[in-house]
Amino acid sequence: MPIIVRVCLLSAVCLFTMTQTACKRGPNAQMRQSMYRSQQLYDQNMELSMQRDQFQQSANALQHERDQMAMHAQSLESNLSIANKRLDNLNSERSKMQQRYVSLMKTAKGQPSPLDGEATRRFQELANKYPDFEFDPHTGVSKFHSDILFDSGSDSLKPSAREILNQFAAIMNDGNASRLNVLVVGHTDDKPISKSNTQRRHPTNWHLSTNRANSVVLSLSKFGVKQGRMGSAGYSMFQPVVPNANNSARQKNRRVEIFVLAPDAVVAGWDPNPTLLH
Repeated sequence: MPIIVRVCLLSAVCLFTMTQTACKRGPNAQMRQSMYRSQQLYDQNMELSMQRDQFQQSANALQHERDQMAMHAQSLESNLSIANKRLDNLNSERSKMQQRYVSLMKTAKGQPSPLDGEATRRFQELANKYPDFEFDPHTGVSKFHSDILFDSGSDSLKPSAREILNQFAAIMNDGNASRLNVLVVGHTDDKPISKSNTQRRHPTNWHLSTNRANSVVLSLSKFGVKQGRMGSAGYSMFQPVVPNANNSARQKNRRVEIFVLAPDAVVAGWDPNPTLLH
């Protein structure tokens, strides 16, 4: 065979072989590329699904938390409403107590003394014996200057105070006076409590005035005056007998007053609906 023909045949065979190989390789590469891309899309889809599920769980948790907070807020609002009602009731009771106390004070100061002549005489003798004890025979009101009963800032009775209170109780437990009631009222001057040791026991003058009145009541009880005959109250600095202009005036305002009341006076346990002076 001529060389030219042999070369042409060989070239044709090579061209045919290369064409067949290219035809076989082209579709496989594209398929592999498509499968790879599909796998990528599948992986991305799964990741997005997982993220969606996580976001849904977070949204559910936040919704639950919001619901819980709403329920808690509703509970707080209900509790606040109840607390406000209780506060209103307490303020109403306090207002009634204040009105009854003022009424009682006016009655005690405006009416003649319920003490008979013998008890009045004995109280006058007691006032003559103790300069810091005052007695008004017209109203039956007794006043103890705080200095005779207590040290500064204290509600503990001095040892010397027990003797005068013992004598006071003896008069109230004898004769006609044994039927009468007593109301013990504490007063202070206008100086706020400043000493840290005093503040721990008496944070304000309110505490000091009421605590001192209570100390006198408890002492009279030990000396035989029945507790059912007594009541106590405190007016802090708000009922001065003279303006708090100087130390001498303040000394007069620091006092404990004892009002002698008739048997039918509303005080402590004698009231069938007690809201006063406990």
